[in-house]
Amino acid sequence: MTLFATLAPNAANRPLALAAHAAVAGAAVLSQHLALVPGVTAGPPSWPERSARRPYELIGGLAIIPVRGVLVQRAGLDTDDGITGYDGIRLRFLAALQDDAAAGIVLDVDSPGGEVSGVADLAETIFRARGVKPIWAILNEKGFSAAYFIASAADRVTVPRTGGTGSIGVIAIHMEESRKNAREGIRVNLLTHGARKGDGNPWQRLPSAARRRFQADIDQLGDMFVQTVARNRGLAPRAVSAMEAGCYLGADGVSAGLADQVAAPDRAFSLLRRRIFRKAPATR
Repeated sequence: MTLFATLAPNAANRPLALAAHAAVAGAAVLSQHLALVPGVTAGPPSWPERSARRPYELIGGLAIIPVRGVLVQRAGLDTDDGITGYDGIRLRFLAALQDDAAAGIVLDVDSPGGEVSGVADLAETIFRARGVKPIWAILNEKGFSAAYFIASAADRVTVPRTGGTGSIGVIAIHMEESRKNAREGIRVNLLTHGARKGDGNPWQRLPSAARRRFQADIDQLGDMFVQTVARNRGLAPRAVSAMEAGCYLGADGVSAGLADQVAAPDRAFSLLRRRIFRKAPATR
């Protein structure tokens, strides 16, 4: 039995904005999160008591907001165990916008992506805040799929030489266990109200009609991803679509229009501070 089959039943049939090479491991982490964290899919998040403390690091006048590991819709402010929640990113971001001590905002990105649910609204929040304060997405190392969706909303994207951008697409994994059950003498009978109620269950082959419906949803989400990135980065939608969810290494991402500059994270941080406090050109 594969690692995915063992750990990821809760992630099956969920649209994911994950880089393909990270889909199995990422879905496993996501599955554990969905299965083990109470209340993660329902109800408001429970924020830890922080009194007057900022919910982010403030370094050199810049608010540092982590976008790391597998990204999920709800995880509060907890970024442990390779998980970051869109709700936590939003809370930190909105707090930083109101913080007079934060002259700029850094999205500290190192993620293969994650859930589709919630990412578009978060990216829109960031995009609409352009002009309030400088917002830079500093990749350290990778910013793929949902992570790139978020990064693209920033004013500027930097990527290290060995880092990556792209994977602008959506993936879903359907697990089917009918043959395994047949070998083990197991028969599963589904009793449903509504012809589509059992679509995507793992105990039966996926009917062609259900596959078409699922694919239509994936295509709709993927088109939204492409259109949003195109707007955020000033690219033609057809050019983004033509990337076919490819991943780009370092300078190739700059050439493709997905990043603005190749820079190590510390270098990018220094450039942003110089731009804000010394009014020097960002590329020097």
